[in-house]
Amino acid sequence: MKKNILSNIVKATAAFTLTFSLSACGTEAPSQVANASVDGQTPSVETGSVETTENTVIKVGANITPHAEILEEAKPLLAEKGITLEIVQLEDSITPNTGVIEGSLDANYFQHVPYLEQFNEENGSDLVSIGAIHYEPFGVYAGRVSDLNELPDGALVAVPNNVTNEARALLLLAQEGILTLNEDAGITATIADITENPKNIQFKELAPEQLVAALPDVDVAVINGNYAIEGGLHVSQALAVEANDGLAATTYGNIIATTPDKAEDPALKTLVEVLQGEEIKAFIEGKYDGAVVPLN
Repeated sequence: MKKNILSNIVKATAAFTLTFSLSACGTEAPSQVANASVDGQTPSVETGSVETTENTVIKVGANITPHAEILEEAKPLLAEKGITLEIVQLEDSITPNTGVIEGSLDANYFQHVPYLEQFNEENGSDLVSIGAIHYEPFGVYAGRVSDLNELPDGALVAVPNNVTNEARALLLLAQEGILTLNEDAGITATIADITENPKNIQFKELAPEQLVAALPDVDVAVINGNYAIEGGLHVSQALAVEANDGLAATTYGNIIATTPDKAEDPALKTLVEVLQGEEIKAFIEGKYDGAVVPLN
């Protein structure tokens, strides 16, 4: 009797083992498991990690004011979307572009399209704009003279020394009737395009970041909005400002620039969407008192 009971137990155990073995053979192979959907996302076969835009890091070069400040405001908004923004503060107008070209930066935020096109032409590069964010009105700021109507004969006027921004300075001076430009000059105007200069103005061409410091040594200076802010100036102090509905406003919007191969990068496109959004628009309008104007 005991033999029969023991025999039955052995048979039952063998049957259970065979059933479990057959069941295990019916599960997915490791490669199938690796490719299975996890919450709608596809894990990597090699690592098993989920491929997603979350925890993406983008590195953006920017001038300190206002670009880096605006990017700082965008940081938490991007973090909510799974993107970590690293801001590299740069004070000049060359290294933000060279950094993108060399790959140490994913994008930059400091320039307008005419400057970008000039840079590309001069350096054989092909950087592209992926979105305009804001506009910074140029202003004429007092140096030794506090009224444009009192500019002396032979007045010394400081202007930016790069082609596109010098043209913009000349257009502003023409707007104020201080000089007259060839009507075909437009945004490529140079000193050679001046057709009338009744006050015999002399021009001192300086790097944009040096213009504020030069004010004590010139009669007036025409200064980029970001460098004016950085130097402690306010647009309300300017003797003249570009018209918000003029050629400059439609031409000189500050952009996010990158390389052509990253123009469709999802994280960079999200960056542009955030910077063009209502939260950043409200921040710009509240902080800069007209010295920075959102374009969207």
